[in-house]
Amino acid sequence: MRILGDGQMEPDEATESRRFSRTSMPGPLQGDGQDVTTILHLVHHLIHDEEDDEEGKDRPSQPMQNVGEQGHMALLGHSLAAYISVLDRERLRKLTTRILSDTTLWLCRIFRYENGSAYFHEDDRDGLVKVCRLAINARYEEYTTEGYAVLSSKQPMIYQSASCRPGLGQHLCSQLGLPLSSLCTVPCNTIFGSQHQMDVALLDKLIKEDIDAGKLPLLLIANAGTPGAGHTDKLSRLKELCDQHSIWLHVEGVNLATLALAQVTSAVMAATRSDSMTLTPGRWLGLPAVTAVSLYRHEDPALSLAAGLTSSQPVEKLRALPLWLSLQYLGHNGIVQKIKHAAALSQHLLLKLKSVACVRTSVEDEQNSPVVLFKFSQELCAGSSGGSVDGFCAGEKEVLDTFNKWLAEELAHLVPCSGVDVVEHEDEGDWVRFSPLLTAAVLGTQQEDVDELVQKLLELVPMMSSTMNLRQDFREETHRRAPFLTYIEELSWPGLGAVRYESQAEGIDESRREQELKKINKALLTKLQELETDIFFSSGPEFVTEENCIFVGMVADDVDVSELVDTISTLGRDIEESGRLLENMTERVRKGILEAELQLQKANEEKLMEEGMLRQLPLVGSVLNWFSPVGSSIKGRTFNLAAGSLDSTDVTYSTKVQAGRTSLQDTPTLSSKRVSGRKLFRRPGVGSDSMSETSSIGPADETSREECTSVSTNLLPSMTQPDKLDHAARRPPNIQGTPDQVEAEEERQPEGQEVDLSGR
Repeated sequence: MRILGDGQMEPDEATESRRFSRTSMPGPLQGDGQDVTTILHLVHHLIHDEEDDEEGKDRPSQPMQNVGEQGHMALLGHSLAAYISVLDRERLRKLTTRILSDTTLWLCRIFRYENGSAYFHEDDRDGLVKVCRLAINARYEEYTTEGYAVLSSKQPMIYQSASCRPGLGQHLCSQLGLPLSSLCTVPCNTIFGSQHQMDVALLDKLIKEDIDAGKLPLLLIANAGTPGAGHTDKLSRLKELCDQHSIWLHVEGVNLATLALAQVTSAVMAATRSDSMTLTPGRWLGLPAVTAVSLYRHEDPALSLAAGLTSSQPVEKLRALPLWLSLQYLGHNGIVQKIKHAAALSQHLLLKLKSVACVRTSVEDEQNSPVVLFKFSQELCAGSSGGSVDGFCAGEKEVLDTFNKWLAEELAHLVPCSGVDVVEHEDEGDWVRFSPLLTAAVLGTQQEDVDELVQKLLELVPMMSSTMNLRQDFREETHRRAPFLTYIEELSWPGLGAVRYESQAEGIDESRREQELKKINKALLTKLQELETDIFFSSGPEFVTEENCIFVGMVADDVDVSELVDTISTLGRDIEESGRLLENMTERVRKGILEAELQLQKANEEKLMEEGMLRQLPLVGSVLNWFSPVGSSIKGRTFNLAAGSLDSTDVTYSTKVQAGRTSLQDTPTLSSKRVSGRKLFRRPGVGSDSMSETSSIGPADETSREECTSVSTNLLPSMTQPDKLDHAARRPPNIQGTPDQVEAEEERQPEGQEVDLSGR
């Protein structure tokens, strides 16, 4: 088990295992069989080898759970159970009875459930199914002989809280063969008390209505720690109500783990009076492959046997063996210490969250709650700097839920040992959940991990707040730049917003426009991702409703939204007009080639007319050209890409300069200060680094360059003789002669070829 768990093999064994690749694995079963070593090598390879398919390449491999010594003890129990099952019947009966009785006694004492029996089951819902069948057998006396026919006289009713696990009641009805009309979901409190606790007064009313309708209230499912919020129902009042109407009370939830502690809240302590409850010690203690346990009280063992809670088969009693070994390995103190450590982590996080701004917590009992829910709330930091806060955007609740989902994913990625996840509540939106009783034992969560979690939260929350504040500004700035930009309302994107650049091309069909739009926005996204900025640009989530959009991620409070949107618009126009220029240039080149072919054909015809037919014959033409040479009259041609014209090369050879040279860079481009090496889109005066970086490339430098250029061009006409001599000493090496000759030579330079008099 250690070799398989650690992934370590001997060097020669590792070399041997290379034979077991996915492509070389045999399909049919081999005829002669294989030895144990070869089979174990194959198992090792299947466990630790990375997937070869495409999905495996993109998905990072997840490390195996570090089960530790206590986990090995639990895994050993499965092997021992298989071994014990081959013993003789009498010895097997004694051994299984001892294991079952010991485990039941220990669990009842640890979790304060006196005089209880235990049922061990793999599916944590299976215990509730068997308990409900026991309740049916107890309430319907003729059920064992008449079966489901007796249920038609009085329909059994099962009550559950609206905060129960999703699908629990439906699973129960399907396993028992009951109609869904037998399931009654009781709403939670909406005015008084917790919004996750069952409304006891309404439950009492529903029970009385069912009794008046000729139905039989059978079972009530209560929570000691709801799956989402970790809240506990009013179990004392529920027990009194169940005793009044002879209803079976079943309790489940993560808070039942705190029954093992020395100090237990009265709300959870009331669970010990219930008729049954389901425990999951494997998750609480970090024990792999350990069954769940349902503790129950009933006096008639025959009904328990009929319900399937007990079995006469000794092999089925061996389900308790892994837990029996693990409990002995940990001991009572070790069990209590693990649960106490998890509860302390929740209290430590709750204490730390009180000092974090813009974070709201939701706990039932701050002193003892083992589950902590927290979420980012813009209402708590509406006075933060940056942006407008006059209503953040339409669908604010959906946006906040999206932000909190992103927060949970980021925290889980940055601090994987924390075990945080996201839970959805219909009325309160999405929350980040920290439930160490379910994760700490497996992940090995320590107090340092909680401190790191709070530190990462302090880094993420200000960015979320500033992004929420600037969303409205981003929308308004995008609307100002219409029709070039279109704001996209995408509530499922955790960021500043989404924008799409609209093509300004006219006279094209819809399919061509769609292709052009996709091409431009794809190139625009690439350009934005290449900028030196901390802002994240993306093509959007996987199941986005809008296509060809650019999604802007989280931003800091010093981001200049106007400059950001202006950059997107300018880059979009630059890309579009560059593409249009390329298309125009392509058309010009095509027309130029056709025109050049026509002129060459015309020149050949003129040559034939001038030289005559005899000069075209190879032998005769050579003799005539020897005695009477002729000068070539063919003129060279040059193609001007900017003008799209075919010109003569006479001017080029006479002046040594290509005529009509113009710059092709006449399309709008991003200014130099925006593509420099500094972080972009920062408002001036916010950070010291933005001030220092922009100071060297700001408007003052550009003005100074213009002044320097004007001085250099206007300096020549007004120079005196000493100035000319000084200039002669600093003239470029390719200009020779006296100062007067230098001045005359400079006047002959073509436009754009002035000698730089400033020495640069």
